[in-house]
Amino acid sequence: MTQPPHIVSEADASRLATAYLEANYRWACSGDWHDIRIGLPVPGLDLLYPDVGSFGLLSAWNPYSQPRDEASNRRQDAVLEAELDARDLRHIPAFSSAPNRSWREPGWVIFDIGSADLDALSRRFGQLGALWWRRDGAVRLRMQARRPPAFDRDTAIDWLE
Repeated sequence: MTQPPHIVSEADASRLATAYLEANYRWACSGDWHDIRIGLPVPGLDLLYPDVGSFGLLSAWNPYSQPRDEASNRRQDAVLEAELDARDLRHIPAFSSAPNRSWREPGWVIFDIGSADLDALSRRFGQLGALWWRRDGAVRLRMQARRPPAFDRDTAIDWLE
């Protein structure tokens, strides 16, 4: 079931897009964590998974960027993982965090997911931002919000409302 639409103010959209652009994103492989940077390709994933045509990074934690307790977040994460399994979408652990680690959200790098499918999952799990990119392509931030007129840092952002 899709979540009802969530209205984000221009100020919140601008603040959150800036925070998402500045956040750290990582994916796991053999016990090590590797960087993902918005606006850059991710050659490590391309090399390790040569059969994958596109990637997404999605979390189910803290819908609409509103803090929730850990137990609720972990339940939602389990629902997201079960959905990925049910759709037979391969995925590996990932996480997003503020540069100072004051905020951290586990999530998943999802293989061979189209941008429209990632957007639908983002809306379903109340996520205002998710990452998506094609093999050998630059990572894009996909914002489930309207672009604020004064926002000028969006060379790697797809505004979707």
